[in-house]
Amino acid sequence: MTAATQKPQTNPSLVLVTGPSGAGRSTAINALEDLGYEVIDNLPLSLLPRLLDGLPPPRPLALGLDIRNRDFGIEALCVVIDQLAGQPDLDAQVLYLDASEEELVRRYSETRRRHPMAPDGPPLLGIAEERALLAPIQPRADILIDTTGLSPHALKAEIENAFGTENGQMLGITLHSFSYKRGLPRGMDFVLDCRFLRNPHWDAALRQRDGRDADVADYVKQDLRYEPFFAQVKGLLDIVLPASKEEGKTHLSIAFGCTGGKHRSVMVTEGMASALAQDGWHVSKRHRELERQGEVVKEGQTD
Repeated sequence: MTAATQKPQTNPSLVLVTGPSGAGRSTAINALEDLGYEVIDNLPLSLLPRLLDGLPPPRPLALGLDIRNRDFGIEALCVVIDQLAGQPDLDAQVLYLDASEEELVRRYSETRRRHPMAPDGPPLLGIAEERALLAPIQPRADILIDTTGLSPHALKAEIENAFGTENGQMLGITLHSFSYKRGLPRGMDFVLDCRFLRNPHWDAALRQRDGRDADVADYVKQDLRYEPFFAQVKGLLDIVLPASKEEGKTHLSIAFGCTGGKHRSVMVTEGMASALAQDGWHVSKRHRELERQGEVVKEGQTD
C-alpha cells in the first residue's frame, strides 16, 4: 500500500477505483456498492469536476476508472488525483487493484476475453502495454491491493477490511506470509524477515507440515530469539497501529517472509494475527505460498 496525503479519520467520501484490466475492478466496485457507496463505472474523466461541484452527495461515491473510459488519459488522471488530494473539504482516496502479469494472462485465458489494448493480438501484449501506461498512477494510490491468487470472495473481504469500517473508526489490518524465493508481495506497508529463526524444514518430521501446526510452532519457539523478536514487533505495532488510525489510514498491510513461506513466516503471521485480534483490531491473514499450493483459502480473523 502506498500512503498519500492523510485525511481526517472518516470513511472516504470519494473512492477512485482503478488498475489494470482483469485485476478485479468490477468486483471491487460491486463490493463498495454493497457497503453503501453510490457507484458510477466508466465515468468520462471530463465529467468528474462537474460531478463533484455543488452540494456534497448524500452517500459516498465510488468511481471506476480505467483505459476503457471515454477521454481517459494518464496525465489528466494524475492531475485529477493530485487536485483531489489538495482539497481539504473532500476526503478522496485512490484504490488501485493490481495483479502479476502471469495472473492477468491466466485470467484472460480462462475467460477467453480480448484485452482492450490488444483486441486482435495475444493478451500478454495488451497487459504489458497497459501496466506500463498505468505506472504513474500506482504511486498515487492510498490503498493498493494485489489480487494475485485472490478469489472474488477473498477480494470482497479485502475491500470490506479497507472500507467497511464501523463509522470509519476501525483500521483494517492484513497480515501476509510469503517466500523470499518468489519475491516480495506488492503493496506492503511493513515487511519483516523471519529467516533468522530456527527452520523446521531441517526436521524430517516437520518438513511436510506448515506453520499452523502446533509442533512446528513449538519447534520455532525453542529458538531463544523468537520471543524477543515477536515481542519487539508486537510492541512496534502497538505504537504504529493507533497512530495510523489517528492519521486516517483505513488499512495496513504487514508481511512476514521466510525462505519457503511455509513454516516460520506462517507461524509468526498466525501468532501475530491472534495477538492483534485479542487487542480488538480487525485482522485478516493471507498465506501466499500455501494458497499457491492450494492448501489454504484466504482466512479472516476479526475482533
